[in-house]
Amino acid sequence: MPAALSALFALLAAVGNATGTVLQRVGARTVPHGDAFSFRLIRHLLHSPAWLGGIAVIVGAAACQALALNLGSLSLVQPILVTELPFTLLIASAYARRRLPAAGWAASVMVAAGLGLGLAAAAPSGGHSAVPAGMWALALLATGGAMTLCVLGALPRPRGPLRAALFSSASAIGYALTATLMTAATDVFERDGAGAFFTAWQFYGFVATGACALFLLASAMESGPLIASQPALTLGEALVSLALGMLVYGERVRTGWWLLPEGTGAVLVTWGVLILPRVDAKSPSKL
Repeated sequence: MPAALSALFALLAAVGNATGTVLQRVGARTVPHGDAFSFRLIRHLLHSPAWLGGIAVIVGAAACQALALNLGSLSLVQPILVTELPFTLLIASAYARRRLPAAGWAASVMVAAGLGLGLAAAAPSGGHSAVPAGMWALALLATGGAMTLCVLGALPRPRGPLRAALFSSASAIGYALTATLMTAATDVFERDGAGAFFTAWQFYGFVATGACALFLLASAMESGPLIASQPALTLGEALVSLALGMLVYGERVRTGWWLLPEGTGAVLVTWGVLILPRVDAKSPSKL
């Protein structure tokens, strides 16, 4: 039952993130070109009702994600958030009052089927809540360094797909680290109560990294097309989260012959994720 509830809250988080993404894309359309990764970007977005509405929805999605992480493992919850991409396309199509092409439905089914197959085969389990300080330092240095390299690679490049993909990759790493810190913070809340939760460094860590990841995602949306940024965000967050779950919390997935259905599921998810932004880019839209 806890695993089922965890999966349910993760799906609700994916729907909330998808809704927030659509609203953010509506708000990002008003940002002048060239304002990515600057304080001007923040000023423009804070004056956008659509973007602020997206933030409000994402806060609710973060609450669902926290509940999911409290009930289940990082290796279970974060891959389910891959469904955010097909949900985004469905919600964007409804907002623009256009029909989703057959390729979009096919890709959405591929993502759902691949995710179900992969998670059923992997059966994430185990893990611990006691993380040594040295392990936290290693995780923070590795993720922070990777994000910095992505940003430094993006800044000198002109507006376009590569710049968007680099900012989106940095955002994906930031969101994965946010989930990792959120897992630790929710463990503190469950074990020691609200007072300890609001004084734990992991609480301030996931708030800071979440805000940073959100800013980088806004920069990615302003820098280039969705077809460049969304696959890097979706797949990158899932992969980095799985790695952090195993590294930081000692979570395990099944190996041996189970790697065959796990690999098949991963291929289906990747294929669907790569198709969906192309469907969105080719379809007439108000976003």
